Amino acid sequence: RLNSIFFRGSSGTGERLITNSNLHRLLNPGQIWSRYGIVLDAGSSRTTVYVYQWPAEKENNTGVVSQTFKCSVKGSGISSYGKKPQDAPKAFEECMHKVKEQVPTHLHRSTRIHLGATAGMRLLRLQNETAANEVLASIQSYFKSQPFDFRGAQIISGQEEGVYGWITANYLMGNFLEKNLWHMWVHPHGVETAGALDLGGASTQISFVAEEKVDLNTSDITQVSLYGYTYALYTHSFQCYGRNEAEKRFLAMLLQNSTTKTYLINPCYPRDYSTNFTMGHLFDSLCTVNQRPARYNPDKIITFEGTGDPSLCREKVASIFDFKTCHDRETCSFDGIYQPKVKGKFVAFAGFYYTASALNLSGSFSLDAFNSSSWNFLINVSTEKYSRIYSMCVYARSYCFSANYIYHLFVNVYKFTEDTWSQIHFKKEVGNSSIGWSLGYMLSLTNQIPAESPLIRLPVQPPVFVGILALFTAAALLCLVFLAYLCLVSRKKRHSEHAFDHAVDSD
Repeated sequence: RLNSIFFRGSSGTGERLITNSNLHRLLNPGQIWSRYGIVLDAGSSRTTVYVYQWPAEKENNTGVVSQTFKCSVKGSGISSYGKKPQDAPKAFEECMHKVKEQVPTHLHRSTRIHLGATAGMRLLRLQNETAANEVLASIQSYFKSQPFDFRGAQIISGQEEGVYGWITANYLMGNFLEKNLWHMWVHPHGVETAGALDLGGASTQISFVAEEKVDLNTSDITQVSLYGYTYALYTHSFQCYGRNEAEKRFLAMLLQNSTTKTYLINPCYPRDYSTNFTMGHLFDSLCTVNQRPARYNPDKIITFEGTGDPSLCREKVASIFDFKTCHDRETCSFDGIYQPKVKGKFVAFAGFYYTASALNLSGSFSLDAFNSSSWNFLINVSTEKYSRIYSMCVYARSYCFSANYIYHLFVNVYKFTEDTWSQIHFKKEVGNSSIGWSLGYMLSLTNQIPAESPLIRLPVQPPVFVGILALFTAAALLCLVFLAYLCLVSRKKRHSEHAFDHAVDSD
């Protein structure tokens, strides 16, 4: 599907429907018109609804799409409805009611709505394909009854999720196009794209433009064509290494290595903090099924008590990665997976941003600052304070695990160093638009970013153009100097003639 999306030329004709909005536009030509697009990001832990807006006369342009509304659907992700697929659409009601208010009524029928499901549904499809199909069918039935132009509910691949996230980040940051002095959209000269780091609940993605000397035959290198420019994009999605599933793997590992099977020590929880999980919670996932104990009972209660040991936490978290298969190769992340050397700036969003924010960090900062903050968070927080934080946010108990997980992922897997770490920018949004795969998904499906540039482009390279411009400027200045000289000579001549006439009159 990537080929059909990104290698598509700009010669195709778009749909032109005689809709209520078109008729309304003809009857009211003086108004400024907008178009809307709706994307539901059906993640593993939650579903988020995004509404995007852009001027209708620029729908095949860029730099104009903005996020105007965001709504978090209550409850967990749609993959949790595998046993009751008919209940999945009920959670959408509140958000969809708000969406109807955001989009003008006369534009409802012409507004496309897309649902993209990510790693949670990818796992459910692997585990129970029938259940996954029933969940999607239930959702499709619901949205067909809505007043919008529903374009389907799909499970997107991990590679697509990574590519769309990279497109979103660079689109919002203006790395593809910018306006020049004549208000035309041109490719910014000398601007490099930024890599994208995305952390979800069930998977994590890394995407960046690789150096020229890379193995283009690997499946992780995708040729992405945007506005007439082709990018050799490395993107890889690590299934089962999203924040939630990675923590399940970590807790399952603690159980495997413990002599007791009902009361366990967790160095990543604050001292004296304890919580209970059932075996079913830890091992009902495809990511941990291979770690199930011989005497597996899904209803059995396991207690985890924290010791608040940041050093031991970091050591234990490292064990969820298999680095042995890389044999110290520089172009290997872990588990034998190929990865070229990271380069340039990166944007870390979603779970990466929220973990950094919990540590009172944002933007770019040093690796030492990250280590210090994660260390202090676990040591200084008291059980009382931690319990109060946890009551407000269910993810609070896992912040220390998440911080150490991010450390190993960035330093040992992606191989960021103390120097390159500062090139990572932890961001939630650009302007008022969230960074995530959903905007890139909508831009691609609506042909907002064609593979070939439909824009007016300069017939010469920018340096040549600057040289020509400087030449004409110099010529213009010489002309002005020459005109000034002629004016001066003319004035002197008139002055001499006037003096001569005056002398003659005196005589």
